[in-house]
Order: sequence, then C-alpha cells, then structure tokens
Amino acid sequence: MKPIVLLALVLLVSLPCLAEASISLTVYNQDLALVRDTRSIEYKKGADEVLFRDVSARIDATSVHFQSAGVQLLEQNFDYDLVSADKLLQKYIDKQLEVISKDGTVTTGKLLSSGGGVAGGQLVLQQNDGSIRSILLENATEIRYPNLPEGLITRPTLRWLVRADNAGSKETEVAYLTGGLSWRADYVLVLNEKNTQADVAGWVTLTNTSGASYKDAKLKLIAGEVNRVQERPTFERMAKYDMLAAQGAAPQFEEQAFFEYHLYTLQRATSVLDQQTKQVSLFPNTMTTTKKIFEFDPQRKANRVGVSIEFENREASGLGMPLPAGRVRLYQRGPDQSQEFIGEDNIQHTPKNEKVRVRVGEAFDIAVERKQMDVRRISPHVSETDFEVKLRNHKEIDVEIIVIDNFYGDWEITRSSLEYTKISATRVEFKVAAKSEQEVTVTYTVRNR
Repeated sequence: MKPIVLLALVLLVSLPCLAEASISLTVYNQDLALVRDTRSIEYKKGADEVLFRDVSARIDATSVHFQSAGVQLLEQNFDYDLVSADKLLQKYIDKQLEVISKDGTVTTGKLLSSGGGVAGGQLVLQQNDGSIRSILLENATEIRYPNLPEGLITRPTLRWLVRADNAGSKETEVAYLTGGLSWRADYVLVLNEKNTQADVAGWVTLTNTSGASYKDAKLKLIAGEVNRVQERPTFERMAKYDMLAAQGAAPQFEEQAFFEYHLYTLQRATSVLDQQTKQVSLFPNTMTTTKKIFEFDPQRKANRVGVSIEFENREASGLGMPLPAGRVRLYQRGPDQSQEFIGEDNIQHTPKNEKVRVRVGEAFDIAVERKQMDVRRISPHVSETDFEVKLRNHKEIDVEIIVIDNFYGDWEITRSSLEYTKISATRVEFKVAAKSEQEVTVTYTVRNR
C-alpha cells in the first residue's frame, strides 16, 4: 500500500497544472516592498507572448527580475489601463455599440460622443441610415459592447515576449519592487499605579494599497533606512482593519541582523489583501521595569517641565530584542484598575541593551523659569553669559528634575551652582533635587569663543 501512495504523491507533485504558486513579501518602512512570485507557466517552443497577471498596480516595472530555466525574456510591457465604464465609452468613440433604453428601445450606431461619461450627460450615436440620435445616460439601462477594446485589461498585467527552448510547464520566479506596501511598529505600555512597571505589547501594522492581494504569503519586514534614488509618491486610501491576536506565548516574528538593518520573519503564512490594514503581534506581552523622568529642555518647551517614561530594552527587563521605530501609546491603571490614556510618542529604531525614553506630556505641578541674566565681552572673540533656572515643585513628593541646555560652537561652563554632565558636543545636563513645595535655583556661566 505504501509504494502506491508514494507513487501517487510523486505523480501529483510532477503535474505542472497542480504546481502550487508561492509568494513572498519583504516590506520596508518607506512605502516599498519586494515581491517574489513563483508560478508554473505554460510556454510554447520558440517566441511567444505570455501574460503575467495579478501584479501590483504600483509595480516599478524597471525592477522586474525574471527567472525560468530554458526561457529568455526578450521584451516586457506593463499594462495597467484597467476596464471601467468611462474608459469603455472613450475607447468606443467611432465604433459600433448598442444602447438599451428604459422603455426597451434598442439603438445601434457609431458612438460619436460620450458627453461626460457615465456620471452624467448623454451619448451621441450615428445610426446606420446616417441619422444622429442623442440618448440621455439616465434613460439608458444597458450599453452593449461587441468586445473588449485593445489595451484595456481587467487586472494589472506584465505582458512578455519570451523565447523558450522547449514547450511545457516551467516554474517561473518573478521578483519586483512596488509601492503601496509599508509597515510600522506600534507599542502599547500600560503603567501600574506607581509608574514602576508596565505591561508592554508590540504590534506590526502593515498597510496594503498596492492594488494587489497576496494570499498565503511568506512575510518579512526590514527595519532600517534603505537608500533609494527616487521615492514614489504615497497615496492615502481607505483601508479595512484586520487585527490578528497573538496566539500563545511564542513570538510570531523571528528577528535577525541583516546587512545594516534588522529582518523580522513571520513564522507562518499570512494573507495581505488589497486596501487592508493588518496588525500582527510583534512579541508576546511582557512586564518591564519603568522609571518616571522629569526634564526641562528650553529648546523643546521654554516654560514647561516634560514628563517621560524610561525603560531598558534588555532581557532582564523583559525585552531584549531590536525595537523597530514606531509609535508608543501609554495608558495607566487607576485606583479602580481602569486604564486611562496618558500620552504617546514616537521612538527611533532602538538596539537591544539600550534605554528607551518616551515623552508623555508636561508636568502640571512643576513650574519653571529660565533667564539669561548677563552677557559680558571678555575679549573680541570671547564672551560669557550667565543663566538662571528656577524650579518650583508643588507636588506632594520630592522629585528629581533633569535640566537640559544646548550650546553650539566652542563653549565651556566656567561656573555652576550644581554639578553637571556634558552629554555631547552641544548638550549639558544638571540633575536637580526639588523638594515638595519648595523652589530651587540653578545658575551657570557659559563661555563662548
């Protein structure tokens, strides 16, 4: 019995008409995707025309890579003039058609004018006896066309001129770049009441407006900035919304380094339909340790102290994988365990073992004033400037506030009422302890050359 089953399986696999098509998508952050489409195609020996249908309407036809054993691609055309009622009328100017009116009258003649198309207006026909008849489109129930005009197609199609060594069905792999596909990461953090821990969820949000659907595709995502010579314009369209819940505790995406980017491979096939927004879990929900940060950066907001939540992207903190750039939405649990939205921010691509700081909003109960007190000319090329920052903490608890300032050129701090840390060539930070219901003042002098 086993040899018979084995023989049957071999025969099924060897039949060209039953060869399964396969499709693979690699989607980038920048309205770009690489499509690899493998199909079994019937070829005739010698030169012949082959139609490769159901490609993306936003394909970059110059990027097509064709591969099939014993077949040479000689010429390629991308046909994207899709059938519509308006285009049919335009193509049938000076051609014969039939119009059926609401009263059942059938009028046959040469179309001279479509008069505004199907959205309004009228059709002007020259009948066989030479007379001219005008028919209001609103009175027409049906328009009959003898055939589909040349050049109009029902689906975007690659039209090839090929030369095959032998006739028969051959596996053909076609790869191309297309616009209309993009992805981003979306994260949700739910903080506990003390802001010391958060439940973190990561989602991949994939949007398809390419004009094609990809059934049971192998999905890969590239995180990183890929250089391109010329960007295609983006199109905003309405999209369906499809969310796939995470199943089990295992990650759905396998992550690995790839060139100078990161590659995320979905460990199962998925269908990416046209005009659809799909969400897939990036990693299982995890708990991570968090810290609330108060910081004053006058370049960001001149008179407000910002509030951020910081956590470490480490395994010990429940994470530890490269986090793609995306939007982080934060919620907090209240005393009744209900969740309230408290803010959102974007994060950049973040390697593992790095800190992530998410700006939430501004502190309501902390007031701040920054003043430039004095400017002195020390020499023709050297000046000194005195600064003063006053912080008033009206919260019921003591807090630490990071005071940030930014300077450019050749500079140094010559005097300061507090210790500071030079973070970069342009940035300095002071850590200020602000007691409840007290005012604290930070002064510093900057010398510029």
